[in-house]
Amino acid sequence: MFLNPADSFRWSDRLAFDMALALEGSGETLDELKRRHQVTTSDLLDFNKDSVFLKRVEHYRDEIREKGMTFKLKARAQAEELLTTSWLLIHSPDTSAAVKADLIKSTVKWAGLETKTDEDGGNTAGGVKININFGGNAPPMVVTASAEPEGDFIEHSDEV
Repeated sequence: MFLNPADSFRWSDRLAFDMALALEGSGETLDELKRRHQVTTSDLLDFNKDSVFLKRVEHYRDEIREKGMTFKLKARAQAEELLTTSWLLIHSPDTSAAVKADLIKSTVKWAGLETKTDEDGGNTAGGVKININFGGNAPPMVVTASAEPEGDFIEHSDEV
């Protein structure tokens, strides 16, 4: 039987988490889960054929068994679910530009996609900085290479 890839988007990560809790003997009953997530028994049978859903539930079950129900695990599940709310706010015409900008910056930060900088405050994303120390009284030479929109460039300086 072929599954429609769109079926994976009918369930939320929170449903997989709540299902793992129920299977591990804590959390809501199956009827409460169906009501809260607005799914039917037929939906659950379909999700049970979805390998992505099953892997997600098993992942959560493993974490629950290994770590117990920690605050961090609960917070992570909520944060993933709140990304949907963030997405809706960002795309809403009623949301101010400042709030949209803050949500976008936060999402980039949470995803670990922020540009990293070195201790000198220089941008190191996509570039290389080499310090050459000749010893003695000779000043060090710094060679910096970075990708610019116009192409690669190399800059060097003799620091005192």
